[in-house]
Amino acid sequence: MPHKKEPGAGFIVTGEIRDEFLESLWLLEETGKGEKTDRQSVLALAVQEGYIEDNADVEAVISDMAAKGDILLKGYSVSLSDAGREAAKNIIRRKRLAETLLSEVFALGPMEMKNAACQFEHILSPEVTDSVCSFLGHPPSCPHGKPIPRGNCCKKLAHHIRPLVMPMKDLEPGNRARITFISPRDHGRMDRLSTLGIVPGTDIVLHQKRPAFVIRAGETELALDMDIAAEIYVKLIS
Repeated sequence: MPHKKEPGAGFIVTGEIRDEFLESLWLLEETGKGEKTDRQSVLALAVQEGYIEDNADVEAVISDMAAKGDILLKGYSVSLSDAGREAAKNIIRRKRLAETLLSEVFALGPMEMKNAACQFEHILSPEVTDSVCSFLGHPPSCPHGKPIPRGNCCKKLAHHIRPLVMPMKDLEPGNRARITFISPRDHGRMDRLSTLGIVPGTDIVLHQKRPAFVIRAGETELALDMDIAAEIYVKLIS
């Protein structure tokens, strides 16, 4: 559960609630409400998201986070401090990268994706987050079209960034690659590919993309449907 109450203890501001609150402030800014947000807008979004239930609780969160330096208060407005903004940026980055991973690689539906991404945003370490980002090719936006804040791994690379791992369908003729994993929607397809020698660790060369998608694995040439090529993930090799 996002929060709990104990007899006489009042509202407990957990780390998860802190993350959710910072995310709410970021989203309110992102939707054009400005850097200073009134308490009522914060409350409405918190209740909508389900992690805070009433005005008394949201005031408890505001007081706690202001005392810790996560937010700034001026009159009836609430805004992110510099430290809070950096924390919120990282939370949003983790969530949107998780959504992209779950949608593009694991093909989860919208509701499954949302629920799983909400869990990932609280547990991914900075190192794992950068690894996911690099794996996906440093995507600029999530499946909903919202921008993914850039991380250190993005800043170190050139403006044109090729994913470390990509669907086989994105290769160009002549590219050599190694199969890293296969994510078939039809599990029977995995068995059929295995009998053809198309398994993780296999080195392939893309011979042509049209009129048929043809690869060479060892001494064998194989023609694959494009939807199958989209389910096989590879890493370029020299």
